Amino acid sequence: MNKILLWSITAALAGFLFGFDTVVISGADTKLQELWHTSDFFHGAVVMAMALWGTVAGAIFGGIPTNKLGRKKTLIWIGILFLVSALGSAFANDPYTFAFFRFLGGLGIGASTIAAPAYVSEIAPANDRGRLVSLYQFNIVLGILMAFLSNYLLRDAGENAWRWMIGIMAFPALFYTVIVFTIPESPRWLLSKSRIDEAKTILLKIDPTANIQDLMQELHIGENENENQKHETIFLKKYRFPLLLAFLIALFNQFSGINAFLYYAPRIFAEAGLGESAALISSVGIGLINLLFTLFGVFLIDKLGRRVLMLIGSVGYIISLGLVSVAFFLKWEGMQVPIFLFLFIASHAIGQGAVIWVFISEIFPNHLRASGQAFGSSVHWILAAVIPSMIPFLFSTIGAGTVFLIFTVMMIFQLVFVIFMMPETKGKTLEELQKSILK
Repeated sequence: MNKILLWSITAALAGFLFGFDTVVISGADTKLQELWHTSDFFHGAVVMAMALWGTVAGAIFGGIPTNKLGRKKTLIWIGILFLVSALGSAFANDPYTFAFFRFLGGLGIGASTIAAPAYVSEIAPANDRGRLVSLYQFNIVLGILMAFLSNYLLRDAGENAWRWMIGIMAFPALFYTVIVFTIPESPRWLLSKSRIDEAKTILLKIDPTANIQDLMQELHIGENENENQKHETIFLKKYRFPLLLAFLIALFNQFSGINAFLYYAPRIFAEAGLGESAALISSVGIGLINLLFTLFGVFLIDKLGRRVLMLIGSVGYIISLGLVSVAFFLKWEGMQVPIFLFLFIASHAIGQGAVIWVFISEIFPNHLRASGQAFGSSVHWILAAVIPSMIPFLFSTIGAGTVFLIFTVMMIFQLVFVIFMMPETKGKTLEELQKSILK
């Protein structure tokens, strides 16, 4: 188990780079718009959201290297993309060059949401799979906290403080790229490619009592099965239900407004009447709350199950987002909005945040896991690109209160989805889930 934990943590560190890269831009938000004199629409859709458009491309196409090259090699390339992105963005002198290098970082984020959860889910024992896969989410929120804290500490670093804010990510990116070489390839991926001897060697490291023949039977691995599986896609009728589950959980994740909020936390706090310094401090508070409740989610996901956490999170979303909407409509100022948004982050961290990448990594059969995760991640990141890119425009037209009201209504629909459609996946092997979900 110690080896599995170490390998899981190493792969999950891709989530740290994901979280840091996603949020670090918030510290440079207003400075970049002033520096390059861009319109609200261009700033939101290009400068701020280009990493998200890269994430969309990474999510759509990331299943290809994850399946063809393997989980490990894909994770290595992800580290390289983050490293190049950090350095290139920090030295950019115009919005187009900046957007290009942010796009490369986005490719790394999108691919990491496929490769890292797939890798960990395939090496983890059934009873610990939720906890180990959710280490990826824990690293995301740790990266988010470190980005908020880094931005706060570097805020007075001079005229080019934004370059330091963004460029500092090169250090964890380099560290990750080096250590990911130490993990083995996923034995389930090796088996799916009929590389039996290599898979056996790794499986025996994971569990010396493992019976590779039994696992091969559970995976339906044989010459005829492999040949048939080569021609299958996730869009076949028999995979319609897991496809729908992945689509809905990803859609609701983004219609909570989570990425819009993380990208524009200082701006949202400023809209609520806080000064710039107080807004940055509140952003660090958001990172701390996110980390704390993600730890609760990691601890509880294999005890209470995925559905219970989603129920808790959904109710918390509805209450917190509803209160934020009311606060903006009634023009409450001071600490009310930050407090309500702390509740929102706590609800997300213990619910959707802890569950989404675990759940999507569990519901597809082994030979289609990368493709299924690519689909779920694509839906997630297309919406994560569109929604935040519209925030500056929507705030200046329909107002923040109406935006948060829309998010509240969508979370009511999520609650209905969890109650009536979402299956529980805790404690079952990936092969058992394949049989139950596809029956």
